[in-house]
Amino acid sequence: MTPAARKNTSEVGRLLRGWREQRRVSQLELALRADSSARHISFVETGRSRPSEELVLRLAEHLDVPVRERNALLLAAGYAPRFTQTALDDPALGSLREGLERLLRGYEPYPALVVDATYDVVAVNRGLAALMDSLPEDLLAQQPLNAMRLTLHPRGLAPRIRNLREWRGHLLAQMERQIGLARSQALRELYEEVAAYPVPEDAARAEPAEAVPYFALPMVIEHDGHVLSFVSSIATFNTPMDVTVAELAIETLLPADPATVKYFQSEVS
Repeated sequence: MTPAARKNTSEVGRLLRGWREQRRVSQLELALRADSSARHISFVETGRSRPSEELVLRLAEHLDVPVRERNALLLAAGYAPRFTQTALDDPALGSLREGLERLLRGYEPYPALVVDATYDVVAVNRGLAALMDSLPEDLLAQQPLNAMRLTLHPRGLAPRIRNLREWRGHLLAQMERQIGLARSQALRELYEEVAAYPVPEDAARAEPAEAVPYFALPMVIEHDGHVLSFVSSIATFNTPMDVTVAELAIETLLPADPATVKYFQSEVS
């Protein structure tokens, strides 16, 4: 084995061991999942054996390694990246963009948006734009818009969110889970930024006017003289073959009470 090959073997082994330990999977369990042996997994992790390209991809699949990081594993093992990273405005993704726009329009009048891996806003519909229409122009002028910043910034939506402490805790926990999955430095920096935003001392717990049996934690927000309630649902693409597509998420805000339904059907439709 050449020095370069030994270096590659050692690096991919270190990375795979890191992902396995992060996922809290034993070598034996991973071997059973990936149709290999614990001995071979051990040899790969310690640099004694170079994994095949197929094995790298199989292990990455069973460890739920993000698509972007699967390319890094392949490079570390001395193989070419398998997954492309196409700019969202590339003509090759024209049908994807059109599909996303149809989804957003189809969800109107209720709010929906598309974000990337660091919660930068890719697209919004009229329902979401209505919630943001009273935000300061300097916040809306920042490009790219970032959903976490707009929501938690003290001059953003935060002052209007009645259950800010609970909703803020939910969003920060969501970001922590994403950091654990993707190990993204950019996402960690965003987390540290928004987590440091001040929280009003009088941020109260949500107390909806009507006794609504919520089925998930709602975001209760004041808007245009109304109190609106939403629960959030997030969708991603199945088995994406492109890094850009893999990192997109579609978030829809589902009205959680009749008053919110009535407001959007009458004011945004």
